[in-house]
Amino acid sequence: MKALRAIESGLLVLLLAGMIAVSAWQVLARVFLDGGLPWGDAFVRVIVLWIAMLGAMVAARNDDHIRIDLMSKFLPDAGKRVMQRIGSLLTAIILGIFAWFSFQFVKLEYEDGILAFAEVPAWLCEAIMPVAAAVMCLRYLLHVFNPPERPEQAPETEPSA
Repeated sequence: MKALRAIESGLLVLLLAGMIAVSAWQVLARVFLDGGLPWGDAFVRVIVLWIAMLGAMVAARNDDHIRIDLMSKFLPDAGKRVMQRIGSLLTAIILGIFAWFSFQFVKLEYEDGILAFAEVPAWLCEAIMPVAAAVMCLRYLLHVFNPPERPEQAPETEPSA
């Protein structure tokens, strides 16, 4: 798991740096050189997709996604844990469905041979969707059986002097 975390974090840093560099070049080249990279804007859009999906994978590590959590205000601790497990199961189901259909979409793009930009095939740019969804699905299935501790559930500790 540590290797996967390192790969995710490294890819996020690399992609963010690449996106910033290409975006900055596009702006500077348009202002000073009357043009930019012909594929630069499409590349940045693809990188935004990859950063979003990798960021979602990172958030799924410890169940840090945004949630609407009205029920936990009224439930005892045991009820909160049950609701957390049910929420993780429903999230895993939805991510499994997303993984399946995004895989079907990427497969169709592969069969059609559509190019995203330059000579880069669209399916390669979109391949992050089923991969990230499958990883998140697996993580939320694991959260069903071993839910991560949320800060509001953490036991109170005595401050050290």
